[in-house]
Amino acid sequence: MNSGTAMKREHTSRAGQLTDLVDANHILFDQGVLDAFGHVSTRVADRYDSFLLSRNLAPALVSEDDILEFNLDGETLDPRPIYLERFIHGEIYKARPDVLAIVHSHSPAVVPFSVVDTPLRAVMHMAGFLASPTPVFEIRNVIGAASDLLIRTAESGKALATSLAQSPVLLMRGHGSVAVGMSLKDAVYRAIYTEINARTQAEALRLGSCTYLTEEEGAATVPTMNSQIERAWGIWRSQAKARVQFGSD
Repeated sequence: MNSGTAMKREHTSRAGQLTDLVDANHILFDQGVLDAFGHVSTRVADRYDSFLLSRNLAPALVSEDDILEFNLDGETLDPRPIYLERFIHGEIYKARPDVLAIVHSHSPAVVPFSVVDTPLRAVMHMAGFLASPTPVFEIRNVIGAASDLLIRTAESGKALATSLAQSPVLLMRGHGSVAVGMSLKDAVYRAIYTEINARTQAEALRLGSCTYLTEEEGAATVPTMNSQIERAWGIWRSQAKARVQFGSD
């Protein structure tokens, strides 16, 4: 897919993008996917070579003034402190022209699947995008056995993007996960339902072996659920606005 095609899939004003990105930060915090750490980005609607990401700040505290513009090398003209792992975003955007938004989280139910042999797979229709076994990125293969597991460089970000390949979600061993989407709302939906599916799968495995969605079933669920994302976004945003007050302080 070329960059022009990808950009046509989600276009909104700069003001609209800022509002939605702030809402995404608050929603992901409110839903327990992000806490003090993690981040969410979106491509600039009219600039294929740029993306929007908050300065180095806890997601619940993010306001529109905190959103910075980066090039795909993770560089910004703003002098304020920035996230160490901005290379996750830039390198995935370079490798995946179809991706318009990215969530990096350490959501608690997902991390265990990054350190065991049992793959994270869809056990419910709401997470049909996980029908194929979710790949796991092993950072030791890139920078050795003595790292802090963070994606601090373009080199490690590129390796992570290679491991992601065409998948919607990637686990990072002992660290967290990345969810990508064809829109900001799509990426947020996938990040939330990756966490919900992980909890559900772990609970099911306590009872016995799992019956997972087939890849064909997963493919059939995706357009159905994509048509309902606005419904989910609306309630998540309303809940976050009622409960997350920090960003307006």
